[in-house]
Amino acid sequence: MRLFGNPGGGNSSQQVQKMIQEGAAIIDVRTPAEFAGGHVAGSKNIPLNLISNHVDEIQEMDKPVVLCCASGGRSGQATAYLRQHGIECENGGGWTAVNALVKP
Repeated sequence: MRLFGNPGGGNSSQQVQKMIQEGAAIIDVRTPAEFAGGHVAGSKNIPLNLISNHVDEIQEMDKPVVLCCASGGRSGQATAYLRQHGIECENGGGWTAVNALVKP
């Protein structure tokens, strides 16, 4: 079920990696149970169905955002929604792909 329309554009792992290196926030839009099963270190869990309640909080981060989930579908929906609210963000895809881009 798509809550926010079509996923927001494609992503480039190079662009996502650059954003992460420059200090982007990482938001995981999976459920809390999925997040508890493994996630990118330092990422914030805001489930997709709650993302609209956190727009102000995300804007106040005052930095670009990389979104991730299990496969990239939900994070694509969140990316499209946040872009409509003027937030600079990219769909990082699955959390394991984003995790591989994060340097320990």
